[in-house]
Amino acid sequence: MYLPTHFAVTDPEALHALMRAYPLGALITHGKGGLDADHLPFEFDAGEGEHGVLRAHVARNNPLWQEVTDGQEVLIVFKAADGYVSPNWYPSKQEHHKQVPTWNYAVVHAHGRIRVRDDARFVRRLLASLTRVHEAAEPKPWKMADAPRDYLEAMVAAVVGIEIEISELVGKFKLSQNKEPSDRQGVVDALQERGQGALAESMQRRPS
Repeated sequence: MYLPTHFAVTDPEALHALMRAYPLGALITHGKGGLDADHLPFEFDAGEGEHGVLRAHVARNNPLWQEVTDGQEVLIVFKAADGYVSPNWYPSKQEHHKQVPTWNYAVVHAHGRIRVRDDARFVRRLLASLTRVHEAAEPKPWKMADAPRDYLEAMVAAVVGIEIEISELVGKFKLSQNKEPSDRQGVVDALQERGQGALAESMQRRPS
């Protein structure tokens, strides 16, 4: 990934926050069939390993878990809100017209080594954890015990767990840090007017 210094983010807390807020990661692997990508909701455990551990599950019918080997290097890409930026949003454009279109975004690349966990206890524990996190905001959170036991056991048997020990986290937050404060504010205002509040808020959180 091309990473100019002014867009590089190395603060672990900022990287972890993005991964937790946008847990659907693109898992990129290279198996027998060549390059492939699977989009999976990940659980991130910062307390295990040097850089943390990612856990997810795939359908048993998904060939991924049979094509990768334990210890194989993989890449997971997490992406936050993104959006187009028009030159017209910069106040300075009206003065000298020296602006061009661009795209703002924030991503984290997690490099690591994958391990297949074809283990019902691992899968059940992972599913319970993911459910607790993502049901927490519901008025009446669904829990695994709500489903009939035989149905739930069949669902658990139909998936396979994967675990990735992270070896490196690389963050790129391209949020107009290379622009003058007035131009950054112009972009924030335009994004908010267009209903892209999440991206505007990301820009406001990042220092110039």
